[in-house]
Amino acid sequence: MKKLTQFLNPDELPKNPAFSNVAIVTGPHRTIYIGGQDAVNAQGEVIGKNDLGKQAIQILANLKSALGAAGASLNDLVKWNVYVLAGQNPEPAFRVFQQAMEDMTDPPLISMIFVAGLAHPDFLMEIDAVAVLQA
Repeated sequence: MKKLTQFLNPDELPKNPAFSNVAIVTGPHRTIYIGGQDAVNAQGEVIGKNDLGKQAIQILANLKSALGAAGASLNDLVKWNVYVLAGQNPEPAFRVFQQAMEDMTDPPLISMIFVAGLAHPDFLMEIDAVAVLQA
């Protein structure tokens, strides 16, 4: 099967094992858009109040569930945006994500943005994502 997504890291741009710089998607494919995932379990409970690392674990679980519902996995991610509440140190979350990405051949494009607030006062972070699968 031909790979639909090609990741590039031009020599003129910095190299980092945690993210890629460019993604090209070609051929017949399905694009999956995952809306903002927060640290909320299926019962609607906020997980990891005041603990960014625990919130990252729940957000990652929610992201995997959302991808799974569409027949995708973390390996199908092309791009994700990480929104972190201003004043938080993102390092605990990045450790969680790096562990999850250890088996990925090509890490997705990633943007990290500090924000003034999120939808709930206990949310410290949110992630939305885009994945691509063969049609």
